[in-house]
Amino acid sequence: MVKMPLAFLSLEKLNTINKKNVNKYTPILFDSSQYWQRAMYKDMTAANGLPSIAHLIKRAFLISENEPYNRMYQFVGQGSTNQNLHKKGYTDVRITRQFLGLTEEQNRHTNAIRFIDGEGKDLYFQPPAVNIDSFDFSQTIKLGKGYMNRNDSIVNEPFDFTKHNNLSLESMQQMLQSVMFPKSVSKKQRFRLKKDDYDFLYQYLSQYPSETPYPKYDTTKFYDSYVKSFFHDSTHRMPSDVRVFNKVGWSYGFLTDVSYVVDFKNGIEYMLAATLYVNSDEILNDNKYEYNTMGSPFLYQLGQTIYNYELKRKRTYQPDLSNFKINYEQRDQNDARSPLKEVDN
Repeated sequence: MVKMPLAFLSLEKLNTINKKNVNKYTPILFDSSQYWQRAMYKDMTAANGLPSIAHLIKRAFLISENEPYNRMYQFVGQGSTNQNLHKKGYTDVRITRQFLGLTEEQNRHTNAIRFIDGEGKDLYFQPPAVNIDSFDFSQTIKLGKGYMNRNDSIVNEPFDFTKHNNLSLESMQQMLQSVMFPKSVSKKQRFRLKKDDYDFLYQYLSQYPSETPYPKYDTTKFYDSYVKSFFHDSTHRMPSDVRVFNKVGWSYGFLTDVSYVVDFKNGIEYMLAATLYVNSDEILNDNKYEYNTMGSPFLYQLGQTIYNYELKRKRTYQPDLSNFKINYEQRDQNDARSPLKEVDN
């Protein structure tokens, strides 16, 4: 779920750089500034083979890939991420870790970054940085009765989440609301985005993998309802007149979905957020969770219960849904490229 605020903050930061020709579509290169860091100079899932903030966000939203989160974390910076979210009123948020297995100290460091033009010349350089701010880890957070360590051995004591990323369901819902409906929250809660940013986010919060040519995901695995938990049933199809603008997350037995649901045919809209823990053996990090047998069916049933209620509920005012009618991309049926079947998400 931390991919969502990092996407919003990445676009916000681009707007503060205010450098000619530096925008979300500009190629961005990540250097290796410490021995544990990994450079990124290519992204073969993009049409031009180069990374960009726009393409990273697409990958983070379409099927919730992990690599884009790490790169947005490196672009925004650990310190700036937490400072900016706290200033916006999301004071319970703590984002301290990349998905790279790094130490607490290593996560404080971020790579040198370059934006380049079409000829490969630097447009903007961001030096490597280190966050010197302290974090409040006074509240101990432990869960379960055991966990699998890096040596694939069971440790018979609760798993310690004290220094992990922390993001409440309420904050997630408010962040999504602030983007979908900026005027519904206070000015300090909003992300500093342009109209083009909002349009871009609306598209990729709701676009399906089957509609997307870059990245070209295998739609037998990454089907339309893949990250739409409240509509995720055995058919893997979405209702034709419904679009869900959302972000999901799953890890350590937790399933989370924060959604804004629109039914254009029936003129209904609502927000729904839920998080669920499904780990009956109480062993963490063993990849033995009841996502498919308990978690997904529960969230689907919850989603359909709310959806059917909203279909019948009388409304005093009919919503204006025009902002959310989007001309989505379409895949070329003659595209012979092999689809992506295995990704880290």
